[in-house]
Amino acid sequence: MLFSIIIPVYNRPLEIKELLESLNQQSFRDFEVIIVEDGSSVTCKEICGSFAQYFPITYYFQKNSGQGFARNFGMKQASGDFFVLLDSDCIAPPNYLKIVAESLELRQLDAFGGPDAAEENFSPLQKAINFSMTSLFTTGGIRGKLPDPSKYQARGYNMGLSRKAFEETQGFVDPNKGEDIELSIRLQKLGFKLELIADAFVYHKRRNTFWSFIKQSYSFGKNRVNVSRFHPEAIKIVHLLPFFFLLGVFSLPGLFLFRENLFYLGVGLLGLWSLGLMITSTIENKSLFIGLLSLPVAFGQLLAYGAGLASESLRKASKG
Repeated sequence: MLFSIIIPVYNRPLEIKELLESLNQQSFRDFEVIIVEDGSSVTCKEICGSFAQYFPITYYFQKNSGQGFARNFGMKQASGDFFVLLDSDCIAPPNYLKIVAESLELRQLDAFGGPDAAEENFSPLQKAINFSMTSLFTTGGIRGKLPDPSKYQARGYNMGLSRKAFEETQGFVDPNKGEDIELSIRLQKLGFKLELIADAFVYHKRRNTFWSFIKQSYSFGKNRVNVSRFHPEAIKIVHLLPFFFLLGVFSLPGLFLFRENLFYLGVGLLGLWSLGLMITSTIENKSLFIGLLSLPVAFGQLLAYGAGLASESLRKASKG
């Protein structure tokens, strides 16, 4: 068997049903599915059982230990040669596994990461969040639009690694604290070939409210610093940009009082950035409303990420 698809789930029975339905539509059929219920109070065991007639599926329940350790547990039970990791709130397009299989063979990859996208039936907020998470205006394209696929750091919602890569690394080591980024860096350091497969995207539903997305972005900033405990080189210039954005925005009142010329320059640059972001989102989503909605989403994301990065850096420095 080529693929073992590992899916950790926590209190999301309806979402896992949608994901399993999408896996049943795959044009490539050489796979099994392993569900690891990570301490849920609302389980999906019956839903998983209803798909057993369509493809091999195994359900496990474990005490809550975090999605990283849940994935590790699933990979230890797997029989496939290559492990595909998906989040339960994703939907795989019909040719997803076919694209992955062809890319693995053609490019001789040991591991891969794929981007995420917004489906047509997503809510305006989901589409605005998806744009903000993937846009050059906010993340610099590091979440799926890199010109060099070998520079990609895979995300746990859509990634994969060979059995050999898992056995040598033992998978995730620090659940819920940027563990996917840490594993990506470790794989590359060990000489495994990990690249972005740009066409292997999934639809990522991200059931966020605006404020839960802000909280998540804050955590992402903290997680980047956490990963630097294992890999000091994990923080690059692109990851510091939200912090500089935060400094720039909050320095505007002071500039207005003491350096008015710099204040107008800052406002002008911020206005140009906002206009470019709004126009790009409007074009990509074919909706002016989503374009406008992308503004507070992007502002909130950058400010929260920058604040998370700063707070965790200060905490790390205070501990020496």
